[in-house]
Amino acid sequence: MLSEKQLEEYRQQGYTVSRQLLGAEHVAALLAEAERVSAGNTLARHDKSRFEMEPNQPPEGTRLRRIYEPCTYYPTFRALSESDRLLECVKQLLGPDLEFHYSKINMKPPAIGSVVEWHQDLVYYPLTNSDSVSILIYLDDADRSNGCLQVLPGYHLRKPLNHTRDGYFQGGITEKVDESTAVALEAPAGSVIFMHCLTPHASIANRSDRPRRTLILSYRASDAYPIFAGEGTVAGESYVRLVRGVKRPIARFTFTEFPIPRSKERFRSLYELQEQARKERIA
Repeated sequence: MLSEKQLEEYRQQGYTVSRQLLGAEHVAALLAEAERVSAGNTLARHDKSRFEMEPNQPPEGTRLRRIYEPCTYYPTFRALSESDRLLECVKQLLGPDLEFHYSKINMKPPAIGSVVEWHQDLVYYPLTNSDSVSILIYLDDADRSNGCLQVLPGYHLRKPLNHTRDGYFQGGITEKVDESTAVALEAPAGSVIFMHCLTPHASIANRSDRPRRTLILSYRASDAYPIFAGEGTVAGESYVRLVRGVKRPIARFTFTEFPIPRSKERFRSLYELQEQARKERIA
């Protein structure tokens, strides 16, 4: 359970951290399962529907950038996504009627782990309201040297920030933000970050000799309905499942307007979209 202090921090700052919510044995089991399911993948030969590889490596390189939908495909992770330990905390933030939205593991391998630019999660998948939380579980000790999460406190209380340039979605914030207020969320393995869906966040490249693997899950209130934004909406909704309470039959609206992400080309991941945007800025 989250304390009243943590709940207030989430409401005012847009995030809170529960240090070592998962024990060492549980973290070790999750890491072992991640290693098992990712074994044998290379840059040249991998299942693109389940895995994304780091691009800057030889064809036979085995460094993964992301595992897609572990909490959908693999029982060890699914059990965590439906555990009382996690859902009781989510219930405190979003209420009793909850849907699992999506999951992924960002791998951040040593010396090569990709950078993630400032962005807000909800602009990728517009919903009728902002009762949606991203949960990041550090599977390794995380600090600045291996690319821990950084957040901009308080921005979740404002309207969504601009993520477009020339009318097209860039996958990252394109207006000026005050990065001097950024907070680096350093914490040991097993720590869990509860982050509001409109909290801007980023991470630098992993320049250390240690990995920084992070399991990410998203939940939403069951009356937060998707706003159609093209085929990406259809694909994303395929993983949604009710995990607590009931499915509310009436959508609740808290936005008078919300930006719809419109892209020049189809993209698979945040990494690909942000990389393409960087290339266009340089060109």
